[in-house]
Amino acid sequence: MPKESLGFEERLEKSKKILETLMSPDITLEKSVKAYESGIKELNEAQKLLEEAQIKIQEIKAT
Repeated sequence: MPKESLGFEERLEKSKKILETLMSPDITLEKSVKAYESGIKELNEAQKLLEEAQIKIQEIKAT
């Protein structure tokens, strides 16, 4: 599934899995940095989706 088609819920779920990875005591520093970077990207994309939804709701209320 392309990243662009992931919805808000899927991005949050992916972020939760990344967090679980980061909490592993066996993770290397390199892997933790990559996981953190990936997690931040997912959360930023989820935030954008949330903001777009809020704008749509405001537009609907305004009509």
